[in-house]
Amino acid sequence: MKLSVYFKKFFQSSQSSGILLICCVVLALIIANTGLGKYFQNFLDTKIGMESLHLQYPISIWINDGLMSVFFLLVGLEIKRELVEGELSSFKNASLPIFAAIGGMLVPAVIYGLFNNGTAYSKGWGIPMATDIAFSLAIISMLGKRVPSSLKIFLAALAIVDDLGAILVIAIFYTDEIQWMNLWLSLGITAFLFALNYLKIKRIIFYIIPGIFLWYYLHHSGIHATIAGVLLAFSIPTNVSNIKISPLEKLERSLHFPVSFIIMPIFALTNTNIEFKSGMTDGLLSSLGLGIICGLVLGKLIGINLLSFIAVKLKISSLPHNSSWSQMMGVGLLAGIGFTMSIFIALLSFKHQIDIQDEAKFAILIASFLAAVLGYLVLNVSKSNVIEADED
Repeated sequence: MKLSVYFKKFFQSSQSSGILLICCVVLALIIANTGLGKYFQNFLDTKIGMESLHLQYPISIWINDGLMSVFFLLVGLEIKRELVEGELSSFKNASLPIFAAIGGMLVPAVIYGLFNNGTAYSKGWGIPMATDIAFSLAIISMLGKRVPSSLKIFLAALAIVDDLGAILVIAIFYTDEIQWMNLWLSLGITAFLFALNYLKIKRIIFYIIPGIFLWYYLHHSGIHATIAGVLLAFSIPTNVSNIKISPLEKLERSLHFPVSFIIMPIFALTNTNIEFKSGMTDGLLSSLGLGIICGLVLGKLIGINLLSFIAVKLKISSLPHNSSWSQMMGVGLLAGIGFTMSIFIALLSFKHQIDIQDEAKFAILIASFLAAVLGYLVLNVSKSNVIEADED
């Protein structure tokens, strides 16, 4: 009886999902650097799916493009709820993550460019622009009530805008060819989903089925398919009144457990499968390594806080409720956890250049680790600045 109670508390705790995610990272690194590494990679490279529908991909692609679309769906639902009835319902609060994300993309790209302009690594300028939403939210969740929920919402919104920006960068600068017919079909399905919302259709199944087709056509358009999760989320009906549970809230509640304790751990295992090789540490001091590390750790910190400071001082935006500038510094550091999207851009930047890809992956791993540890420490010591902790 006691065991079941403990397990129930474990799975209801937001911190536990972060701990599980970190354990999966450590496990994946151990697997990658033992004799099991090549077998695990062969498993991830195994193609599954229906070839007749042009849906036969390696397992790793199904995880990063398929399962992570569900993760983006959940985060998109949470952001929409906050836009309608919560922390982001005012323009001043909702605009700050946008300004922060813009600064958090531009400054890291500039820093990377300063290190690598005119070199063989110049094409990788997009690598430090991205924030890994899964890992950054996992770290901040481990702080519990020491961080106000408004700051967690701010980080989630910032990371979504950041990732959408990274997806646009990939589509414009790193995609060989866009399949325009599939893109137009995606836009048509998106319009249909919002029309369902306008017509006050409440049954979730009428959104999920078109959402699957939206994912399919976006994936085949050449644009990163995870954006389908965000578009679908923003079309799901909600309400301002708390008297009756909305379709958005029903779907949100049903997705929390599988996303936190199945999808995110699988994602971590897949994307931390990095083998350490001799000479990789030397690459950290190359212009490539320094550009990535300084871009992610310093660039995110400076860019996010600089544009946030300007927006607040001009009274365009306001700080998240019960937060302080020292906590914003911590969030700026956590946003430097680039990881998956950064690795993805690195692979696109240096196609068929395996050695450079490995150096970039290692630099991203080190930068993300530094950003996570520093961000956690700053937020942890800044807890005394919280006037009144919000309920999670």
